[in-house]
Amino acid sequence: MAPLRPRSPNGSAKVYKGADGYFHGRVLMGVKEDGSEDRRHVMYRNEADAIREVQRLEKERDAGLIAKAGRVPTVAEWMRTWLDTIAPRTAQQTTVDEIYRPKVERWIIPRLGKHRLDRLLPEHVDSFYTYLGQQGLSTKTVRLIHQILSRALKMAVRRGKVARNVASPMYVETPTHREQEIEPLNQAEARKILDLAAVLPNGARWSVALALGLRQGEALGMRWGCIDLKAGTLRVFQIKRTRYRHGCEDPHACGETRHREACATPCEKHKKRCPVPCRPDCRFHAERCPQRLGGEWEFRQPKGGKVRTVVLPEPLIRELKAHWRKQKKLREAAGEEWEDWDLCFPNSLGKPYESRDDWADWKWLCKAAGVRDARLHDARHTAATLLLEQGVDIRVVQEILGHSTLAVTKRYTHVTSRLAKEAAERMSRALWELPDDDEASDSEK
Repeated sequence: MAPLRPRSPNGSAKVYKGADGYFHGRVLMGVKEDGSEDRRHVMYRNEADAIREVQRLEKERDAGLIAKAGRVPTVAEWMRTWLDTIAPRTAQQTTVDEIYRPKVERWIIPRLGKHRLDRLLPEHVDSFYTYLGQQGLSTKTVRLIHQILSRALKMAVRRGKVARNVASPMYVETPTHREQEIEPLNQAEARKILDLAAVLPNGARWSVALALGLRQGEALGMRWGCIDLKAGTLRVFQIKRTRYRHGCEDPHACGETRHREACATPCEKHKKRCPVPCRPDCRFHAERCPQRLGGEWEFRQPKGGKVRTVVLPEPLIRELKAHWRKQKKLREAAGEEWEDWDLCFPNSLGKPYESRDDWADWKWLCKAAGVRDARLHDARHTAATLLLEQGVDIRVVQEILGHSTLAVTKRYTHVTSRLAKEAAERMSRALWELPDDDEASDSEK
């Protein structure tokens, strides 16, 4: 029997019966990367099924829901491609190396990496977020991992690798995170810390932290060449280490002594949240590798990618001048061992000060000064709040702190009860024009 004449559902693709007895359809979906036509072939024993499948393909094609032809990568392959070639174009390399990559390698790839990208389902993502919470991750960390995954999948959709982003709000509920209320230091506590900091070699570093609200990397990256003491200005950069990488053949065995195991239940060792245990195939801890690569110090633009200039308060200028004279004596005492990095707050030999040592200094200051156990970053919150208490406009505070948007600055500020009371009194005068005490007494007479 001769094959049936080709039929055209909706007047487009052909469905015909072949010599093999099956009904075939070939749908033109677009153009491949090499410029050739992308035709999808369907084959069914029943003609109605073949027509139905052809119509489905045409509908998805017209709606832009069909991925391009070719081998579809796994989630692991695509996440690494995104990290290596796409993410660095819109984010700083330090952000990619220090934030994105650890989250991808530690959480996303081990749990979702084996799925083919076009076969990743919303149910897989939901289960993944539940798993992260069970592992003790904070809601903030879970939300960050969600953002990384969603951005990578969004780009996969744009590149035609998949038809949909299964991590978008259309398919899964976005993990919620409530900003933790942070209590800044008050004026009295800040002054206690500054008084005690004078005994430290880099005591002026804490005046900078509380007066200017610099981030840790920005304060430790201050160089004398970026300070104009006559004009009273500072150009803000930051200093960071490049990411450490294993140079050995077996990263897992290399870091074996550093692998963290799950705490006993209940845990009597940690007062707060227990640290997340390492995976059985952990390949991190490169900073302890004898053949480690990377780890060089680099001066970079601050977070946000913009070098800003801030004005120094007069007392801080005097303190920096005194600190320069003190550092000059240390430099002369060190002699040839001194490495001149031009840093304002180096270690005893002129090299960059390690962030963990800087953190330890802050913790010692808080304890010795008799103030609460504040986070190092709380010094930045304190600077923002003290500026507002002095009546500084919030947009000026935004410029000093180096925030890209005003919304970010508002998260750093904490209106005190005194400011709230003043605001209420000003509103009272504006609406009701309350009389002064003398006028009130005259009216009573």
